[in-house]
Amino acid sequence: MDGRLFTLLFLIISACGEAGPEGLSCPEHQQAFESSCYEFVALKSSFLSAQAWCERDGGHLAFIQSDETQHFLQKHLKAEQDWWIGLVSTSINLALDTEDGLIWLDGTDVVYSNWLSEPRLETGCGHINTHSGLHWMISSNCSQEYYFICEFELGRSLSCTDNTILRCGSDHVIEVEESFYGRKTPHYCRTNTSSPRAALPQHCSWIDVRDLVAELCNGQQVCTAVADGSSSGEPCPDLGSYLSVEYHCKSQASGVIVKRSADDGGEESFVKVIKLIFHCSNCINKPDKIYLKLENPNCDKTNWYVEGDSKSKKKKEDSFKEDCLKNGKKVLKLQDDDDDTLEVKAKEIGSFKKDILVVVACQKGGTTSYGEFIIVYSLIEIDKNKLKEDVKKLLTLTNRADDTEEIKEDLLLDISALLEDSEELQEPSDVQFYADVLKSIIKDEGKVNVNAQELAGSILEVLSESLTSFDLTPDNIIALTGTVKILLESASHILGAFNNDKESDINGYVVNVVDNVQSFLLINKLPDLEPDIIITPHVSVYVNRLSPPNLQKEPFSVQNSLTSFKLPNLGSDIILPVDEPVDVKMAQFNIDPWIEGQPIHSIVAGLSLSKTDGSVIPVANLTEEIEIFLPRLVDTAVNSSVLDLRNFSTSTINITTPNIPLVLKLRPSEELTLVVLLGYQNYPTEENHVAKVTLPQQGDSQDQRYTWVLGPSDMAIDVGIYFLLIRPVVPPGVKSVNASVTITSITAQCIFWEETRSNWSDYGCRVGPKTTAEVTQCLCNHLTFFGNSFFVMPNTVDPSKSAELFSNFANNPVVVCFIGSIFLAYILTAAWARRKDLQDKAKVKISVLEDNDPFAEYRYLLKISTGHRMGASTSSRVIVTLQGAEGECEPHHLTDPDKPVFERGGVDLFLLTTAFPLGELQSIRLWHDNSGDHPAWYVNSVMVEDLQTEQKWHFLCSAWLAVDIDDCTVERVFPVASEMDMKGFSNLFFMKTTTDFCDGHIWYSVVSRPPSSNFTRVQRVSCCFSVLLCSMLTSIMFYGIPTDPTEQTMDMGQIKLTWSQVKIGIQSSFIVFPVNLLIVGIFRHSRPRKKKTKKQKAHKQPEPPQMEKEILDETFSPHVENNLTVDFIINDIQRITYLFGNAMRCPVLKTQQNPDQADLSTLLSELQNLIEQQHFIHKNETSSVFWAYSHHLSRQLENLEGEVKLLGPSGFSRPGCYSQVLLQIQSMKKLLESLCSSRPLIEQRTRSLSPKKDSGSRKGLPWWFVFVGWLLVAATSVISGYFTMLYGLKYGKDRSISWIITIAMSFTESLFFTQPIKVFCLAIFFALVVKKISFEDAELVDSLSKKTTTCSDGLNGVRLAKRDCTHSFYEPPPSSDIEKIKRNMVKQQKARALIMEILVFLGFLWMLLLVAYGQRDENGFHLTHHIRQSFSNGISDSMNHNDVFSWANSVLLSNLFGKYPGFITDGNSKLVGGARLRQVRVTRDSCMIAKSMRHAVPHCNAPYSWENEDMGSYGPGWEEFNFVNGSEDTVTAWQYQSQSTLKAVPVWGMIALYRGGGYVMDLGSDRQNASRKLQYLFDSTWLDVYTRAVFAEFTVYNANVNLFCIVTLILESTAVGAFQFRSVVQSVRLYQSTGGFQSFLMASQVFYFLFIVYYMFLQGKLLKRQKWAYFKNKWNLLDLAIIILSWSSLSVFIKRTVQGDQDIEYYQKDKDQFPSFHDTAVIDATLGYLMAFLVLLACVKLWHLLRLNPKLHLITSSLQRAWNEMSSFIVVIFIILLAYSLSCNLIFGWKLYSYKTFPDAFKTIFSLQFGLFNYDEVMESDPVLGALIISTCVIFITFVILTLFVSVILEAFSEEQQDHQPSEEEEIVDLILVKILSLFGIKSKKKEAEEIHHGDKNT
Repeated sequence: MDGRLFTLLFLIISACGEAGPEGLSCPEHQQAFESSCYEFVALKSSFLSAQAWCERDGGHLAFIQSDETQHFLQKHLKAEQDWWIGLVSTSINLALDTEDGLIWLDGTDVVYSNWLSEPRLETGCGHINTHSGLHWMISSNCSQEYYFICEFELGRSLSCTDNTILRCGSDHVIEVEESFYGRKTPHYCRTNTSSPRAALPQHCSWIDVRDLVAELCNGQQVCTAVADGSSSGEPCPDLGSYLSVEYHCKSQASGVIVKRSADDGGEESFVKVIKLIFHCSNCINKPDKIYLKLENPNCDKTNWYVEGDSKSKKKKEDSFKEDCLKNGKKVLKLQDDDDDTLEVKAKEIGSFKKDILVVVACQKGGTTSYGEFIIVYSLIEIDKNKLKEDVKKLLTLTNRADDTEEIKEDLLLDISALLEDSEELQEPSDVQFYADVLKSIIKDEGKVNVNAQELAGSILEVLSESLTSFDLTPDNIIALTGTVKILLESASHILGAFNNDKESDINGYVVNVVDNVQSFLLINKLPDLEPDIIITPHVSVYVNRLSPPNLQKEPFSVQNSLTSFKLPNLGSDIILPVDEPVDVKMAQFNIDPWIEGQPIHSIVAGLSLSKTDGSVIPVANLTEEIEIFLPRLVDTAVNSSVLDLRNFSTSTINITTPNIPLVLKLRPSEELTLVVLLGYQNYPTEENHVAKVTLPQQGDSQDQRYTWVLGPSDMAIDVGIYFLLIRPVVPPGVKSVNASVTITSITAQCIFWEETRSNWSDYGCRVGPKTTAEVTQCLCNHLTFFGNSFFVMPNTVDPSKSAELFSNFANNPVVVCFIGSIFLAYILTAAWARRKDLQDKAKVKISVLEDNDPFAEYRYLLKISTGHRMGASTSSRVIVTLQGAEGECEPHHLTDPDKPVFERGGVDLFLLTTAFPLGELQSIRLWHDNSGDHPAWYVNSVMVEDLQTEQKWHFLCSAWLAVDIDDCTVERVFPVASEMDMKGFSNLFFMKTTTDFCDGHIWYSVVSRPPSSNFTRVQRVSCCFSVLLCSMLTSIMFYGIPTDPTEQTMDMGQIKLTWSQVKIGIQSSFIVFPVNLLIVGIFRHSRPRKKKTKKQKAHKQPEPPQMEKEILDETFSPHVENNLTVDFIINDIQRITYLFGNAMRCPVLKTQQNPDQADLSTLLSELQNLIEQQHFIHKNETSSVFWAYSHHLSRQLENLEGEVKLLGPSGFSRPGCYSQVLLQIQSMKKLLESLCSSRPLIEQRTRSLSPKKDSGSRKGLPWWFVFVGWLLVAATSVISGYFTMLYGLKYGKDRSISWIITIAMSFTESLFFTQPIKVFCLAIFFALVVKKISFEDAELVDSLSKKTTTCSDGLNGVRLAKRDCTHSFYEPPPSSDIEKIKRNMVKQQKARALIMEILVFLGFLWMLLLVAYGQRDENGFHLTHHIRQSFSNGISDSMNHNDVFSWANSVLLSNLFGKYPGFITDGNSKLVGGARLRQVRVTRDSCMIAKSMRHAVPHCNAPYSWENEDMGSYGPGWEEFNFVNGSEDTVTAWQYQSQSTLKAVPVWGMIALYRGGGYVMDLGSDRQNASRKLQYLFDSTWLDVYTRAVFAEFTVYNANVNLFCIVTLILESTAVGAFQFRSVVQSVRLYQSTGGFQSFLMASQVFYFLFIVYYMFLQGKLLKRQKWAYFKNKWNLLDLAIIILSWSSLSVFIKRTVQGDQDIEYYQKDKDQFPSFHDTAVIDATLGYLMAFLVLLACVKLWHLLRLNPKLHLITSSLQRAWNEMSSFIVVIFIILLAYSLSCNLIFGWKLYSYKTFPDAFKTIFSLQFGLFNYDEVMESDPVLGALIISTCVIFITFVILTLFVSVILEAFSEEQQDHQPSEEEEIVDLILVKILSLFGIKSKKKEAEEIHHGDKNT
């Protein structure tokens, strides 16, 4: 049956309700007639769907073979609709032996007929026509939807699969008559509407399976008949096969339960009933458990059945859950026990209050035997008191750590038994108690098993039923209201537990509980009020009581949910009560509570209508459809593609589920008429297609008009590939259109729960065009529980369409270019990696130290690791000394002439030799000479290995050797690390992270790969390339694939995962990582290829190891003889003596201190004396170094003898010296031999210098496996890149860009966040738990060390030493030199910091100026000046009220409303909204009149002040306010409006500061209306003596310069009555420019605030270091002020942007109203002030930075020196200016404008000192007094005081010049100048002077 998706249909016949063959018993919804049951199904369906509906229960569409059957059916037919019957035309028959005509579905001829008229022979389906007297008719369209009649024949079973169930009633057994498997008719079990002629007749047949079925089922009451067609093949592979069985039930002879069994002989035999043994625990009292055991257990399989009650539910996993036995109709439940003994809990069956039947089925071979036992009720009767005690005891064990599923199940079982009687629920408090207990038990959903779920459901049902059993008084209703919420929460917990396994049958309980709760909530509820809604995590209910007219007004929905029901106009379809309201009940389940049927991928919701008495109002067969929206449980993506209608217009859709509605949403780039064709497995054409439509269709929106919904009624939807052809309809002569269309395909299904069939059905429901990926729209004609099933097709791509996809490259080059750029980046990176690999080869070696003693044969291997910190490498000469328990080696210079050493992150290997073993190492001493450009060195660790004993010592250094870092020292001694130190957390964590990042992680190791690794950088880059492309392929494959909405979600805070997403991740990992792990493993473990020379190939002689050749070459060369001189021998003797003395730790000899005065004989004598002296000291110390060193000294003397002999007598200047030297050397050799022989050897150390043999060959893969790795890299990269490009071309440009952004963000997050965290976490685990010490290059070190051998003898056995002990670096630098270096380093650091500070500040200042001037526009001045000039015409110095109105009517209106509509003046500036006039007034009698004048002056009106401002409301003409009949504008002109109401701000005038409120008249947006309003104001005397200021306010926008201008024209009046004109105009830019400068300006703003963050970091460090002293430095305060002002300006800038957007939005909504931009203008002005102060403070700081200039520093110092005297003079000058200002204000203030106020007078006197003075104005006013005042002021201030002030400054300047001392900063500046000049090759004068001075000193 593989490959076919048929619905599994069974013949469901109730065994318990079945009679014998004598009578026919049918279910309630069916009618019996003759030997068949007929069901009249009032659901509209097509012919095919109707037949499939009948086949599900083993029937078929009705056959009418007689007139009696016809009349029987007519009695039950409804007259409003036609009915399908099982009649078809033979033109679609599969058999060849039938004649053309009409037949029944089983192929029998039509003998009886009831035609209205004789039908024509054509393809069609038969139905009963109700409009023609119930006659038959043939319809050529079998897709029409009619009602239908199903016929279920007794003794006949039909199944569309290869198995079916046969049943007989009690006392009857099965007798099979006929059975076949295959196909005899083409009309049964059809899956599509296509013609069966598509399959040839010879492809379909049938096989007789009667014997097989009879063998299985004859003699049994219930049997599963199976047709095994695997041996003979599939009879009908194209159309599918079905199983047909005909049988009858015959009476059973015996009265016991037996089963028929087939023996080998084929004869029938019967197995007797088996016996059971009974026993129980505590049988004397009430037993807890009952045990039943087989007497003779010998069964292959044992099934136990225990009788239940009528409420027992079926279970999903077993098909035999109920059985009917001969002794009464019993409901049996299959137990889990599958052994010889059954254990039953007494409490579990005691609640049934009856005797319990137990049945056992024993299967042995092909035989099944049965046994039964009756458990009497008296044995298991429940004791309620004991139950209560058990409940109390178990309650104490719940919700604890040791709480188990068994405890919860036992507790629920006890409670269920207690609640069997209603006596436990007497009061509402009892229900509350048990509800609380139940909730506490099941709130831990993970511990509620299947049995506990069903028990909890039954308890919950009992509690909910008791809600209405009490006397529902108001008090009881209030008491039970809280209980209702608890019951629903418990139901939610049950659903949550059910969602974990979905095995329990709890839907009936949950639905009943919800219905009971809804009924309770509706008690005493008044109609047409707010609904009652209760929401829990998984269950929500809605109830309301509405009058019938209000049912269709609003949709019914639950809060925060997209689920809704919208009822149509029910009209005459439903009989609603007339005088009473309707109860509306809505329930919503977030988890599907039904275990049967197909999975539901949405929220399950139901709606019902009922009368107030609880009777249900049926809602079915509506004329108009109910609109239902069902959201899916999680967001799901859809499959979308983009088609370019110019190139190709075909798309593929992969359907994975048959008969599922398909929703196609098309979104064209422009409005087009599209013809859409759909083809199945072939490209559609006009002649050959399965569906066709022309879009757009009718709809409310473009989305609906371009939506095509295809259901099973429109076409047969099979599994497979569909091709969608889109053809635009173009005018004649047009070949193509430049347009594209986006296609989104969604599969959704609207289904409802059909209670009678216990399954989901789609009858009467269809998918609506408003369906989206998030919500499904269902249109149904009835009400019940609804859900929707959702499937999203996987992303597929067809490689055969590559050329077609690549033809769209011009429109969608995104992914192709992206993949191409990755390939290009790989090529460039691989070239770089290859070059680095070649460099790494030279680094893999052991460096033999040049200063090793040629006769020191004890070898130590040093592995020194330099740290990874910045600047960790060094250019200095590094010296090492090993200190052991038995001695200390001489200093050695660590260097290698062939490669750089001590690079950052590098590991260097050195071979150091000593004359004797040092014993157990204790410490290592390191120092350097601080030479080179970067002398500082960070040493990470050192490992020393004794190559003789293979013992290793580790030194954990992690320290700087530098004069300017940490301890500021270049010399350190590091002790040996203990095992505890090695396993310390910090060491293990650092080792693990370093190894993982540098070698284990393929991405990071590309840069930091250890040179010793065989895994090259090129290979690592290639692996990264392969992993990236494979990951991109899996990402784009699953991009947009939805997850199953029914799955549980793992909520981890902000991260939510579903199991589908986890599975996709695992699946992607299985796709990507195995092959890439294989590639990495091949590259990492392949052995390098060995290269052989031709000579080696010919003779196969091994070449000496490389280390041996190096040592040989370094110790001897052909020109040795030429280097031998007497001086060389003297130096050699001194070296031998020095090394011997150093080993013996004795002082250096005198001749050693003066080597120039030494000769050979003297030196040898002193060496001999030293030997004798040390022997005397150490002769009794058996473990002394002397004895170990003596052997080495003997070899040195022997070599020295050879050197003398090579030199010969001719090399000595004095005769006889040659022989004397030889005698001295030989005598010392004999002395050493005698000394050594006098001491017995106690210890003998191993000096095996020959390399140990390798224990085995190196493990790994053969070298040629590398080619396999390269082949895999190439294959994975090319395939992944190619298919990724295909997917990108299919997705379209927008989706491709979205995918690239997603993959880029995912890759970045993984590379820089996730993977480093993973490495750190693994390192922490490794350091805390594993604690294993591993070394990444241990194998390489061992292999190299084994190649090192002792050097061979030189010429005649002579070896020349290269060590020069006179080098200064063999001793640590003196402390004085270190201090001097420190000072120089500090100066250089300060110099660098100073240069950096200046450069950073210059960059900061540049950004600040760009930001500040970017907010300004020079065009703003010209715009404001133009507006001022335009509106100031006609203004005189003194204007009265009439003049103001004249100016307003002429100048103001003519400029506001120019000749271009909507623009002012010349038409360049747009008037934004309207303009308005506003005035401020003072109250009447606001001042006091002198008593003497009160009779003459009745009123006094003071000048304007906020205290005197009038804020009252008046009528026209400023009369007392009463009711005003007029327009709104005319009314507001006389009523005061506050500043907040008008959205205005205070305004500075020339006289006062005016509030923003006042009396307002809006002039509107046209001149005629404005002129009329002005005339009204003039006529009504709007301006009078109480008016103090008039404001004309408006806003304009000039698009040419992109500026808004907020204009306020002020006419202010003093108390004397004259008006003065002033204008306040401010320009603001609210729309940012779109040019390149704007982008540059935005970048500048970002950089500016990056500078601010940098300065905040610096100031924070200063504050932390200086604490409160930080605030005493004025320059720190300056920096702090700049930071505060910068952030303030940012907040003001944001505020201005937000306020500006709000003002513009208000203008867009009310374009005729006055838009107030005053708040925006004030904020913009504030921003300008802040930026100005920022620039000021930044320039002041620039002065501070330029203090390093000596001249500027001198001026600053001079001002500081003279500050005390200067402050006194400043006070005197201020007092004199103050005195003259007050005097002039009092004298001239009443008549001269320059002195009218004190500030004006002070400004005028101050300007006098600079020659800015109007002399004629004063002289004309008062010649004598004016001349006197001016002359004295000039004499006292200018000639006397200012002269003394300047002299003080000059004196301080001269003193500062004499006492000036150069500061450290000046030295730093000089150092900077010298470096800058030297950079350009120029010598500074100061440096030349120092060189001359230094030369003179040396001379």
